[in-house]
Amino acid sequence: MGAVNQKKDVIRLERESVIPILKPKLIMTLANLIEHSTDRAEFLKLCKRVEYTIRAWYLLQFEDLMQLYSLFDPVHGAQKLEQQNLSPEEIDILEQNFLTYLFQVMEKSNFKIATDDEIDVAHSGQYLLNLPITVDESKLDQKLLKKYFAEHPHENLPEFADKYIIFRRGIGIDRTSDYFIMEKVDIMIARLWAWLLRKTRVERLLRKSSTRPKKDQRQDDEIFREAEQHEFFVERIRIDNLEFSLRNLLSKITIQEPTFDRMIVVYRRASTQSNERGIFVKHFKNIPMADMEIVLPEKKNPSLTPMDWVKFLGSAIVGLVAVVGSLDMPQADLWVMFAILSTVIGYCAKIYFTQVLSYLSLMFQQNMAAYQNLITQSMYDKQMDSGKGTLLHLCDDVIQQEVKEVIISFFILMEQGKATLQDLDLQCEELIKEEFGESCNFDVDDAVQKLEKLGIVARDTIGRYYCVGLKRANEIIGTTTEELVLKAKQGAVTS
Repeated sequence: MGAVNQKKDVIRLERESVIPILKPKLIMTLANLIEHSTDRAEFLKLCKRVEYTIRAWYLLQFEDLMQLYSLFDPVHGAQKLEQQNLSPEEIDILEQNFLTYLFQVMEKSNFKIATDDEIDVAHSGQYLLNLPITVDESKLDQKLLKKYFAEHPHENLPEFADKYIIFRRGIGIDRTSDYFIMEKVDIMIARLWAWLLRKTRVERLLRKSSTRPKKDQRQDDEIFREAEQHEFFVERIRIDNLEFSLRNLLSKITIQEPTFDRMIVVYRRASTQSNERGIFVKHFKNIPMADMEIVLPEKKNPSLTPMDWVKFLGSAIVGLVAVVGSLDMPQADLWVMFAILSTVIGYCAKIYFTQVLSYLSLMFQQNMAAYQNLITQSMYDKQMDSGKGTLLHLCDDVIQQEVKEVIISFFILMEQGKATLQDLDLQCEELIKEEFGESCNFDVDDAVQKLEKLGIVARDTIGRYYCVGLKRANEIIGTTTEELVLKAKQGAVTS
């Protein structure tokens, strides 16, 4: 791999509250840490009862969410709204109720709203998708979300919050090794063009004033500072930050970019028809931060890259030179033939220019079609689901996360004894790190609330938390409906 000099580009990220461990693996690993087989069996029984109970708690809320969404499903929602025979005011209330439930599920599933600073990261450079992508805001409704946030204020909302909302969760790293020859050429042309603009001072005329100050995404000066407890640093290695020469232009390089593990976009299309109430909910996976534009709704056709402009202008120059060359005839012949061929030459020139322009137009259209296909393919690879499928996934995800939080917290109290809330939080994070090699910002408050609601954890006189014994915990929760159904099925099979 060729050596390529580069500038350090490091960003600081906050650790997520998501527990990135599959629930079966978590339960079996913790169960195997229990010494006595009887206690192990009681622990496994408790894990099942905890999950069944938490699932039952959320059942009614999730049913309401799915029923409401059925009215605003972009495919069949309009028909169901007509069947309900509701007034516009009643529909407004229902759609706001749906958004309220949706935002609650997002919060419980540890999704966060993408901020302007995070969007700036996407616009500050490219990773694999080297295309300038923007939103056609005229195609988006601007009333639905604006009304919701007016009634439910949120801090640090992005500028586009009245048109669409992007939720994100989970942090990962994507690495890609390739030669990226055309991308390197694009960057070199763009840098040359920027240099020319600076030298001619045209850059000052083209520079647009920003409505808000933008932060410098580079954190070089903070690398050596002590990171806060729930923060970590990730280095970004992008093509547009590398230094190229003719020597390393053909070298293979490895680029690296932090990713959002999951992203969900919520929006409504603009419509002049009153019955068009569809709300779009789209779910994406493993989105590089610098390519975040891929999840944007209602994208405009991408503009040409620097390399495309070179090809376009080069073809135009070649065509013009060819036209001029075709008219370069000996002077004597031109005088003799002028009277006869003047009309023919003019006509031929017109045809020739038309062909050149048609060729350039065709080349432009072909590039645009290729870029649309690239965006479509990228979205196809990254999109997980949409609409009802996304909501069902979210509902199950909430349950899985809360079950894992409760099980880990109970296990720590069972093994370590009494603990303050802060100590419990620290010990849960250490357990996840030691046993599974994963790091997260454990949501201890929510876990303890669930344990207290279950009645299997309490506080002593000085505020320390403690749990009841395993057998007593199973007695307090009691036999669940799911267990009765399983026993009935087993009885039917044996009989």
